[in-house]
Amino acid sequence: MSPESRRLQIAYSPCPNDTFVFDALAHGRVPGAPALDVTFADIDITNGMAERGEYDVLKVSYAVLPYVLGEYALLPCGGALGRGCGPLVLTREPEAGSVPAGGAGLAGRTVAVPSEKSTAYLLFRLWAADSVPGGVGEIVVMPFDEIMPAVRDGKVDAGLVIHEARFTYRNYGLHKLADMGEHWERTTGLPIPLGAIIAKRSLGGETLTRLAESVRASVRAAWDDPEVSRPYVMEHAQELDPAVAEQHIALYVNEFSAGLGDDGYAAVRGLLTRAAAEGLVPAIGPDALAFP
Repeated sequence: MSPESRRLQIAYSPCPNDTFVFDALAHGRVPGAPALDVTFADIDITNGMAERGEYDVLKVSYAVLPYVLGEYALLPCGGALGRGCGPLVLTREPEAGSVPAGGAGLAGRTVAVPSEKSTAYLLFRLWAADSVPGGVGEIVVMPFDEIMPAVRDGKVDAGLVIHEARFTYRNYGLHKLADMGEHWERTTGLPIPLGAIIAKRSLGGETLTRLAESVRASVRAAWDDPEVSRPYVMEHAQELDPAVAEQHIALYVNEFSAGLGDDGYAAVRGLLTRAAAEGLVPAIGPDALAFP
């Protein structure tokens, strides 16, 4: 069966931004689009899938691109970039014995992170290089939905959180120590690159182009009639409060979801270049982000 005719295996997260973006495409409402078989998986799982060459299309962290661009191409749409949407470092409230305010208070401390191959982690390490004299202590990887309870319960000194935790961390009595996105935007002037859509190069240029056009059409369909996507979004939302789901979508689905553009590509290359300079990821070539 040719790549043009077979169903494409795709994996993305159950988070509201992904289900919002892919609703029309996943349900066959984009004329001429490739048919999809959808699997839901958190970003750390899809990053591993990409490294093993599993699935045709994946939502991954931009941080994993240097490891997979030989086999996968970066799609110019469908991902998550933006402003004011960066990961947060959280601690317990001061009266509960949290880490003192400021990056210096994190020196030598134990920090929970959702993945060591996540964009959040790269942003955290770049922030820590500028803000934490002597560096942080032990890094503990755990599922992102377990991080805030671990910080609250004193199992770790601090936690790096993503997704809807931006809106819910106060419910756990936690304190924002630092915003990784604020640091990134202040030092670069660029949007924050978070999640990317990648597809296997072996699908061929025609299929990749059609897929990108279909993803872009799916984004626009969701914007044109948001109510149509609501059942799909809420069915899979881990945070069931509709208001939080709407905040999540408003923050992470924006003009960069329709097309990376010059600023988007500059942000991605800037992140990976800085991270490579710190020895956090391999360097990428000058044409590695080219599509298709």
